[in-house]
Amino acid sequence: MDVSDLRVAIFSGNYNYVRDGANQALNRLADYLLRQGAAVRVYSPTSKTPAFEPKGDLVSLPAIPIPGRPEYKIGTMIPPSVKRDIADFQPNIIHVSSPDVTGHRAVSLARRWDLPVIASVHTRFETYPRYYGMAFLEPAVLATLRRFYRRCDAIFAPSDSMAQLLREQRMNYDVGIWTRGIDRDIFQPGRRDLAWRRSLGIKDDEPVVGFTGRLVMEKGLDVFSDAVDRLTKRGVKHRVLIVGKGPARDWFEKRLPDAVFAGYQCGEDLGRAVASMDMLFNPSVTETFGNVTLEAMAAGLPVVAAIATGSESLVTDGVTGRLVRPGAIDLFCEALAHYCTDAEARRAAGEAGFRASQRYGWDAVNHELAEAYMRVIRQHNEGGRQPRSQVP
Repeated sequence: MDVSDLRVAIFSGNYNYVRDGANQALNRLADYLLRQGAAVRVYSPTSKTPAFEPKGDLVSLPAIPIPGRPEYKIGTMIPPSVKRDIADFQPNIIHVSSPDVTGHRAVSLARRWDLPVIASVHTRFETYPRYYGMAFLEPAVLATLRRFYRRCDAIFAPSDSMAQLLREQRMNYDVGIWTRGIDRDIFQPGRRDLAWRRSLGIKDDEPVVGFTGRLVMEKGLDVFSDAVDRLTKRGVKHRVLIVGKGPARDWFEKRLPDAVFAGYQCGEDLGRAVASMDMLFNPSVTETFGNVTLEAMAAGLPVVAAIATGSESLVTDGVTGRLVRPGAIDLFCEALAHYCTDAEARRAAGEAGFRASQRYGWDAVNHELAEAYMRVIRQHNEGGRQPRSQVP
């Protein structure tokens, strides 16, 4: 079997109507497979105002807005017309990327039609309740996720640390890696632009602590704010640059009134914004990989991050940045102060991060997933799928 023989049906909760790391990775995967001669069809909720043009054929699924997060939708069903479309497409593997209603329905459909099905893991959904005062729900969320992932032939994590966590959580017997790549034309040290920084009121000699990503509480915005407060109280010279948008922006602006909010950036503008920072601060524990961390490393920045899945697979503590126990405000402050006050340490960590980022290329990582597709198809057709009763 060759990559060109693949016929992949991808189910996504958000393929292109909001721009985030998960759907951009799926779009790059579809683009790679199509360039190799494979057939790809994507099933996802859609919007009249998509964030970007999708790769491949996109079939719309019925959906409703998520309560409290209307920018996202949740699929409600796979209607008969879409089931006929899937049957006409004749996939030889189904790829689900979200454990939502339509994801569950797609897995059930695959099992009914005796098709191999894999899942890619993009977000640590079990951590979300703690950011909304409902931490007691975490065991129930974990149980639901375990039921979903155990019904798949295999699941794929974006990092070694996330794969190990999935094994410890007993999510599936077959846990593989589908890591992430980097666009080196966009994210590189050469994009640094002091004139752009000045236009935002940032002086050349002010070390910039940066944040990039969606402005939502589960990204650790409270920890970020508290650590910056400590930095200010210590009298450490710095500025804060926030790049992104989201429902928590008003809260974040009130919490950090002296920060510069550059809003949503994409493409070359995002590359310029990241390279124009002096360090990235990523306190999130919800990431499974940490695209923003890799982008910052490719731009030559040291990264201060929480010891969490994703980040601990990318950042080498004391070499490319600092890894800090989640929620340890004083330790985050110490790490940030170190890079704010020591330009040589900042330069050395940034250069080390740039070198480490060079091994991540999109075509290479997507080729590995295509190879994994073919392995799963072969094992499924030979009856080698692990019975659910034997999954640990």
